[in-house]
Amino acid sequence: MTAAMPKMTEPQLAMPREGFDLDAYLDRISYNGPRAPTIDTLKALHRLHPQAIAFENLDPFLGEPVLLDANSLHGKLVSGGRGGYCFEQNLLFMDALRALGFSVSGLAARVMWNRPADAAVPRSHMLLRVAIEGRVWLADAGFGGITQTAPLLLAPGLEQETPHEPFRLMADGDHYTTQVKIGGDWRTLYRFDMAENTEPDYTVTNYFVSTHPGSHFVTGLMLARPLSDRRYALANNRLTTHHLGGGSERRDIGTAAELADTIEGLFGIALPDRAAFMEAAARKNVFGIA
Repeated sequence: MTAAMPKMTEPQLAMPREGFDLDAYLDRISYNGPRAPTIDTLKALHRLHPQAIAFENLDPFLGEPVLLDANSLHGKLVSGGRGGYCFEQNLLFMDALRALGFSVSGLAARVMWNRPADAAVPRSHMLLRVAIEGRVWLADAGFGGITQTAPLLLAPGLEQETPHEPFRLMADGDHYTTQVKIGGDWRTLYRFDMAENTEPDYTVTNYFVSTHPGSHFVTGLMLARPLSDRRYALANNRLTTHHLGGGSERRDIGTAAELADTIEGLFGIALPDRAAFMEAAARKNVFGIA
């Protein structure tokens, strides 16, 4: 039996932040469909966004600041041909949805992927709550190699198909967990509640995860991109291709030049400074810690 859907009020309509260009964003993700704030529009945008704007952590890896204001995000992810991680991806996505008239608020989650169920972890991930015609949907364009490619209806226990893997949301008191089905097993991605978070909340966490010397965003290289029939994931120098419907291929990339080519080619990223990236890849020994 599926748990009854919780009744929630819709978040107040808010405008996108100053500096966001809707037309440029829609061109970046190759969307030319209807602009009405409907579930069909949301599903189309959610499918296209992660395919066009890859998940990547190049700025923390290179020691560059990660800025979350709308102008910086637009210059990097939209006009700059770059990608980003959860705060960048979902703040940009939130600006786009608000510009289209959606009721959207930001949430925060504790990442439980590959961790024990009772692990004590901070709220280091961002996702979105979208209200459409009295129903609540969860959107997330920035969870690395398992980024959603469709919004999820807030209906605890319901298995939901997406263009890629099945997902579900499970209720735990006033919290929820997001789970993905891989190889027949349900695995938890993160745990969250419905308390609204705003840009200042994300700014604090963003600074920590992008600068702390122990952060995996600083010490290692991570990129991911879903396509219509597969997912690409790069962890340091190990490239994995997960094919839709089953089967994966893995190979280790041997040189900094080939690594740069892969990032620019398969992931569609415009490297800000190819020489600086290659030097950092060698200095941080990504070829020995895959």
